[in-house]
Amino acid sequence: MLENKKITVIMSGGMDSTTLLYLARHKQSIPDMFENIKVLSINYGQKHKKELEYAKALCKELELDHKIVNIPEVKDLLTSSLTSDTQDIPEGHYEKESMKQTVVPNRNAIMLSIAYGYAVSNQSDFVLFGAHAGDHFIYPDCRPLFAEALDVALQIGNEGFGNVKLLAPFINMTKGQICELGQKLGVPYEKTWSCYKGEERPCLRCGTCIERTEAFSYVKKQDPLLTEQEWKEAVIRLVAAKEERKEDGR
Repeated sequence: MLENKKITVIMSGGMDSTTLLYLARHKQSIPDMFENIKVLSINYGQKHKKELEYAKALCKELELDHKIVNIPEVKDLLTSSLTSDTQDIPEGHYEKESMKQTVVPNRNAIMLSIAYGYAVSNQSDFVLFGAHAGDHFIYPDCRPLFAEALDVALQIGNEGFGNVKLLAPFINMTKGQICELGQKLGVPYEKTWSCYKGEERPCLRCGTCIERTEAFSYVKKQDPLLTEQEWKEAVIRLVAAKEERKEDGR
């Protein structure tokens, strides 16, 4: 479906969207067809906007057309620990009640609307975003029903001006499965960022850090972003999170 098509990829700089980018590149059988790929990142005032630096650096290395849209003021309208100056990022596994604090209301609809408009303008065939099955529990805008409904709405809203299809290729895959695919595609995960806290080094304690550790454990590899000592600590925290899930009945 994606073979040598014009594609707009939403890229955060994290594991999933970077794997998605490499999948899009893989589907371009002619090197010059990389010109068909447009990459869009969005600064919505997230604490971990450090991820955008990773996205920018990798796209520059790959010589891809990459744009960053800056709408940081929108954070003042949206209640979330990911954008709040007063709320701390919760720690632990995603099934914890406290992790609901990381939901950014309507985030994907906002970003996908911008990306879709860009895709219509650059005459893309597809917009790709990296929602996956692990997000379904906590994030409503990462579920199949949302993606399907928004695809219909965006096509109706742009009828006669473009024929762009919204796709979420990983929506029924776990992060471990995505990581497994990334190994085959040669994704340099040491050049990606996931931690919600956006500090100098990954905190290893927030939901996305724990999920990332779980993904690399699934493929039986150390996260290349981490030092050996950090990886040992990350695995310990993953084990603790799994025990916590059992206690919570998950």
